Amino acid sequence: MKKITSIFAFSLFLSCLMVSGQTKTEIVDQIIKEANENSQLESLAHQLMDVIGPRLVGTPQMKQANDWAVATYKKWGIEARNEEWGKWRGWERGITHVDLVSPRVVSLNGMQLAWSPSTPKKGVTAEVVVLPEVSDSLAFNRWLSSAKGKIVLVSMDQPTGRPDYNWEEFATEESFIKMKEDRNEATKAWRERLAKTGFSSRTINTALEDAGAVAIIQSRWSNGFGANKIFSANTKKVPVIDLTLEDYGLLYRMAESGAKPTLKLVAESKELGTVPNFNTIAEIKGSEFPDEYIILSAHFDSWDGATGATDNGTGTIVMMEAARILKEIYPNPKRTILVGHWGSEEQGLNGSRAFVEDHPEIVANIQAVFNQDNGTGRVVNISGAGFLNSYDYIGRWLSAVPNDVTKHIETSFPGSPSGGGSDNASFVAAGAPAFNLSSLSWSYWNYTWHTNLDTYDKIVFDDVRNNVILTAILTYMASEDPERSSREKAVLPISRRTGEQQNWPSPRSPNRDGGK
Repeated sequence: MKKITSIFAFSLFLSCLMVSGQTKTEIVDQIIKEANENSQLESLAHQLMDVIGPRLVGTPQMKQANDWAVATYKKWGIEARNEEWGKWRGWERGITHVDLVSPRVVSLNGMQLAWSPSTPKKGVTAEVVVLPEVSDSLAFNRWLSSAKGKIVLVSMDQPTGRPDYNWEEFATEESFIKMKEDRNEATKAWRERLAKTGFSSRTINTALEDAGAVAIIQSRWSNGFGANKIFSANTKKVPVIDLTLEDYGLLYRMAESGAKPTLKLVAESKELGTVPNFNTIAEIKGSEFPDEYIILSAHFDSWDGATGATDNGTGTIVMMEAARILKEIYPNPKRTILVGHWGSEEQGLNGSRAFVEDHPEIVANIQAVFNQDNGTGRVVNISGAGFLNSYDYIGRWLSAVPNDVTKHIETSFPGSPSGGGSDNASFVAAGAPAFNLSSLSWSYWNYTWHTNLDTYDKIVFDDVRNNVILTAILTYMASEDPERSSREKAVLPISRRTGEQQNWPSPRSPNRDGGK
């Protein structure tokens, strides 16, 4: 009976799409033509990544990006606004210079971490030392006084700067095995060295700054050539600098060998107090069901080690370009189309969680949320997010997407409700059908995710254009669908720990005064 009902609904769906003067095929063809022949992707990417740059929550660049998006939408004839989601610690990055001045002179490749304190105006010049090998925490506490006036290295020295795929291609099998064994031993030894201090990797910096160290240097290699993970500092008085693997290893070896390397370090930043932060919301009003919604979703913020090109500049420009095309080709959608550019996803989905909390009337009437986050690749997976009947309606919407786009996509129904850690999870937790458009890796985890290499040149525009076409067509089909999408949830497995039926997560109020 369910199959007959689905066939009837699909037939009704197709007939409804052909009564407005243009057939489904004609609209889809126009969307594809506009995406391929009048693409704005390169220009949007240049303005967002090259000109505005990184979009760390609480920085002037994040607010500049919000205002730029509103102005861009209005230029396209799309209403847009900035909605405050909460407040955060205001901070602005300045210049970072790291120069080895003894025993030889060379400029090093490093940058201070987000929310790091600055050096004095003229910088600091000091000897570099390595976190020592001690017998126990008492011995480390005795050593701490010797950190006064020094720059301290707090990361391990990597035995190799070549990623594993390079070893697999060129090394002998024996050499590759030996390298991995050596690396495992070095990692174990460093963890033991740190444990003996009585501090963790998160608390050691506080101990060092309290002891009078003038700066702290780390290196978090991403296992890719030239790429380091760039996160945030957890100090209040002295700067924390991340150096590339190559330069960090140079300093480490010098310090360990007794060469007494000396650095001149300048790290400028500004504290801006507590500042408001925003989601940017664009809207194309529905003509028949204006109080039902399709949301195009992507987080707008980034870490600031680079310019956030693949996390999440690509998701951002996909949603902007899809909205532009829909306004051009499909200006009077049946349901309201919203575009949500969420703030502070990186700190815990704060922007999207705030939107869900602030707009229950929208969340209750969502037809679908299409979210994109993870990188520059073409979409290769769509999950039903745990919604029991998602196969029916997503299947209908995907039926209009050309085969050269869908042939790459695997679907899983009903799928997992986890949300994959991105903003769609905020909506799924509130019971709304929200789907992550998950993309091909393109070495995302090693080379661009939260690294110093996440820049414009890593964007694969052919794949991003593919995602624009997919998103725009899915949105059009979801808008025209005569049926509301079902919110019935699949039965989750029984908990092995409690023996009880597992419940879906409920949305939690975001920390709206974070980052202090």
